[in-house]
Amino acid sequence: MPGSLAASSSGTLYVDREGAAVHTHRVFIGAAIRVIALALLLASAQAVDAKTRQECEQAYAPRNGQRGKDVVWVPTNDIMVDRMLAMAKVTANDLLYDLGAGDGKIAIAAAKRYGAAAVGIEYNPDLVQLAKCLVEVEGVGHLVSIQQGDIFETDFSDATVVMLYLSPNLNVRLRPTLLAMKPGTRVVSNSFMMGHWHPDDRILSREGRAYLWVVPAQVAGTWQFVSTSGEHRFSVHLEQTFQELSGTAGERGAKLEDTRLHGAHIEFAFDTPDERIQLTGQVNGDRIDATIRRGDKASAYVGTRVRRPAT
Repeated sequence: MPGSLAASSSGTLYVDREGAAVHTHRVFIGAAIRVIALALLLASAQAVDAKTRQECEQAYAPRNGQRGKDVVWVPTNDIMVDRMLAMAKVTANDLLYDLGAGDGKIAIAAAKRYGAAAVGIEYNPDLVQLAKCLVEVEGVGHLVSIQQGDIFETDFSDATVVMLYLSPNLNVRLRPTLLAMKPGTRVVSNSFMMGHWHPDDRILSREGRAYLWVVPAQVAGTWQFVSTSGEHRFSVHLEQTFQELSGTAGERGAKLEDTRLHGAHIEFAFDTPDERIQLTGQVNGDRIDATIRRGDKASAYVGTRVRRPAT
């Protein structure tokens, strides 16, 4: 018996006498074949584009000890990479810069193990291409950027962690730039110190040496501390050499003791004729939000820098 035609969003339906819809299967079979063929084509293309570490190194394989612009290239061993990242307390909230990134090993490890965003700065264009290739192999292209550039001309002021494997002289050249960074920025150097800027932590092991510095706030100068009630005040003169503090407090010029400066966190104590005063605070430019303890009592104070040291 002849049936009737009915429209459908997926094709033409043929309705028989009993009202059962008999779909023209050829439409769907043809569409399914096309979808499967397209999927196989895409998978094949991805397989062709996908690379392995060995394929990356076929294009360019650096030699241990090869000469670079300022230093020779020596890769950091895997154990020290782990220890340096752990010493810097890297987290997913960090932006890590690796200055002299080489093949991108440290930047890649920071992204894979901690979920940190990372930027590798490398002068050698061949190493840059190798590092970019390895970033894609490791699947961290959404977190890691490798850039060709000179570390002395690159702006990395937004970093929260800086990694170095340079030389003693280059570290000292970088030191003013590092000290001008946001207080609390962590700097880790493989093997080499930073001149007279003593590290806050260090690793000395058979696998290698590494040193950690925490960029200190710049606090040198004369400060006036006033209680939030406005009833009490005292002045402090601070002298600073990197993270080391000295100075005097009050009208009698009491010597500061138990000084500590770690990033933006500051502590010191001094004695008056009647009591010992202990200060802990957080530095924010020319302001210190502080807690003053006199025995069992604690009071909130605000310190304002009224004079900077002569330059």
